[in-house]
Amino acid sequence: MLPLSSSSIHHISKSIFSLISSRKPYCFSTMSTINLKSPVFAGNPIRSKTPKSDHPFSPTSAFQTLKILLSHQTHFQEPSPSSSPEFQVLPFRKGRPLAGSTGDLIKKWHLGWLSFGDFRDVLENSEVKLSDDLLVYLGYKIKEKEEDEDSSNSVVYWAIDVSEGVSLVEKFGGRQLTFVELRTLMVATDWSDDDAMGQLAIAGHARALLEWHNTARFCGSCGEMLVPTEAGTRKQCIKESCKKRIYPRVDPVVIMLVIDKENDRALLSKAARFVPRMWSCLAGFLEPGESLEEAVRRETWEETGIQVGEVVYHSSQPWPVGPSSMPCQLMIDAKWFSREEVKNALTFAEYEKAQKTSAFKVDQICKGVEKGQNLASDFNVESGELAPMFVPGPFAIAHHLIGSWAHDQVSGTGISTQKKGVVPRL
Repeated sequence: MLPLSSSSIHHISKSIFSLISSRKPYCFSTMSTINLKSPVFAGNPIRSKTPKSDHPFSPTSAFQTLKILLSHQTHFQEPSPSSSPEFQVLPFRKGRPLAGSTGDLIKKWHLGWLSFGDFRDVLENSEVKLSDDLLVYLGYKIKEKEEDEDSSNSVVYWAIDVSEGVSLVEKFGGRQLTFVELRTLMVATDWSDDDAMGQLAIAGHARALLEWHNTARFCGSCGEMLVPTEAGTRKQCIKESCKKRIYPRVDPVVIMLVIDKENDRALLSKAARFVPRMWSCLAGFLEPGESLEEAVRRETWEETGIQVGEVVYHSSQPWPVGPSSMPCQLMIDAKWFSREEVKNALTFAEYEKAQKTSAFKVDQICKGVEKGQNLASDFNVESGELAPMFVPGPFAIAHHLIGSWAHDQVSGTGISTQKKGVVPRL
């Protein structure tokens, strides 16, 4: 094993650029152990396109409608179908989205969307005072497929941080809704369920925006306060002589699978925060003035002392499930694993069991019966014995980097012949 140095690592990033690094030049196909239409947290169904500013469901128009609704002193009434789109609100508390669970035999979680009127009623007599600067625009969706995107046929989605609303936990609990860690929902998601994957992407986008709002409070140029603009999708400095516009921050990270010259071993690493038996890819933040390829080589050298040759691009993935803070983490060690060992670690049955267990856990939490459960204990082989090692599940891009190499067939020319759609080199 190779001792590694302390450095910032990948899991706290808001966006991950995955790359495969190799000491022998060849390309990989996009095949992996589990086929996904898009990476987890990508494929957001309410962000398919940006509406024009004059559309009633654009951030600008929707925010004007929101201000009118909030200005009403009488009991809220849903807007007439001909005047404005329907509003749906997703509350968050301490980075956790509101969620519920449905189904008896098959447990399936769902986001705790509330109509605007219902949400306003829930907030009555709570610690949260509703105002337009608290709600963040997420996107819109047309209810039915029509040529004309009529506002009455549209739903506009909002997110809000209600962390100060301690009493809301009990209120939502009465509806069998609770605030669940996004990472738990990620593991509990059925990868073959397109709707669930879409809901996970929406929750990830919402959490990233709300975390940015919580941390980006002051202007980096003059130090004055920042206020939300464009329905919370941007921020702006309040100082007249500055007025600097701030956009949501994305921290690019490279995550890479390092392969030996013979192409029969892969280098995996273990961090102090990892559960027992878990190994993953090396990763690290991109530094200013550095290309993706340079970041791959530098991080690999800093962590393991290994020099990397050619770097081949694989894919990318948003990653909004890290902590809001960015402490340095200590990578304990790294080790070479054979292709056979890696294949054994990719046993689908183990991940499927973990997914079902996590879905059951979410169901219990929503019913108010939270049960302590170490999800790592569910990564067992079907015989009941502990697998000697495992890698992150299909929700993580590391899984697909590793799976692409473990199951790929490489010809003598160094080009994958398994699929025609070979990923081009950078």
